[in-house]
Amino acid sequence: LDVTHVFPEFPAPDLGNVLLQEGVTMNDVKTLQLLYRRHCEVTLDVVMNLQFHYIEKLWQSFWSPKTPSSDGSAALPSSEEEHEGTLPKDKLITLCKYEPILKWMRSCDHILYQALVEILIPDVLRPVPSTLTQAIRNFAKSLEGWLMNAMSEFPPQVVQTKVGVVSAFAQTLRRYTSLNHLAQAARAVLQNTSQINQMLSDLNRVDFANVQEQASWVCQCEEGMVQKLEQDFKLTLQQQSSLDQWASWLDNVVTQVLKHHEGSPSFPKAARQFLLKWSFYSSMVIRDLTLRSAASFGSFHLIRLLYDEYMFYLVEHRVAQATGETPIAVMGEFGDLSSLSPTLLDKDDISDLGSEVDTDSRSVGEPLVKRERSDPGHSLQEI
Repeated sequence: LDVTHVFPEFPAPDLGNVLLQEGVTMNDVKTLQLLYRRHCEVTLDVVMNLQFHYIEKLWQSFWSPKTPSSDGSAALPSSEEEHEGTLPKDKLITLCKYEPILKWMRSCDHILYQALVEILIPDVLRPVPSTLTQAIRNFAKSLEGWLMNAMSEFPPQVVQTKVGVVSAFAQTLRRYTSLNHLAQAARAVLQNTSQINQMLSDLNRVDFANVQEQASWVCQCEEGMVQKLEQDFKLTLQQQSSLDQWASWLDNVVTQVLKHHEGSPSFPKAARQFLLKWSFYSSMVIRDLTLRSAASFGSFHLIRLLYDEYMFYLVEHRVAQATGETPIAVMGEFGDLSSLSPTLLDKDDISDLGSEVDTDSRSVGEPLVKRERSDPGHSLQEI
């Protein structure tokens, strides 16, 4: 675990011109800020110590306190000590109904959950003990249920917003543990000289001219770029590169393809288009290997799964960097089409939002998540 992780500061809620209801004051807002920050810090500490089962109790105590204090003084705190008290449940519910407060809380959750991901899985390619992997996956399965139970008395809109972010967090944990599992299985293939030689032999029989001819109509990729990627892939395979060297090569591919879109509003769209094109080309190659009954088909299938998932991981982080968001926020935005941030879209994107974003998230990212709800070991062992 990355126990040296520094928890970032939270932004302040931007209330704008919102008029607070009678009985709710700016002191209440400040109290909520202090309480929520402390709540998130405790959550971080619990996860850092792998005490996942305490999260349910933490959420219950924060969102559904059994004995809310409403002695009058808590409503209008006049000192720092009183700020560190508690908010009555009815006042907490009222505060959460304000859109700026809900938006602020969502931003805080993005920061918290991103920190938790980086602590639990600081390096998606580095081997993780199977017991920890299983514990993380069980934790991810429980999150939504725990939160919905804790917030059962809150308005549906508030619950939906909170659960939306925790759902993106759970999906990220599932994807990253699946990616990590694939990486360890692929590492064994990449270290096997005879398998590498067989893969090279089979790959050299693939009709890449035919692949390019069929894919060009759909993807409209520059032929020179496709040929360069083909040559680089074969060379990297021939050099019997390690998994880390392959990861560097994949990262460099993303850099080359997206460098012309850096700083442009179209960057997120270009990144998603690249994922679709990469997936289409790799599926065409796999199809050719299948039709030729290639002896190394199983190895290629495993490598293809890993590289597709790792590309998705790289692109997700590049989009987050380009938009100033966390990767959790990027995933959350695309998981909820009704709340897509304008910074993640350009004008051309709006017209085909329903089809394209859905295709990106489901075609590239979601199938593996669904597959990994069952034990991921069987299929890889068979390969």
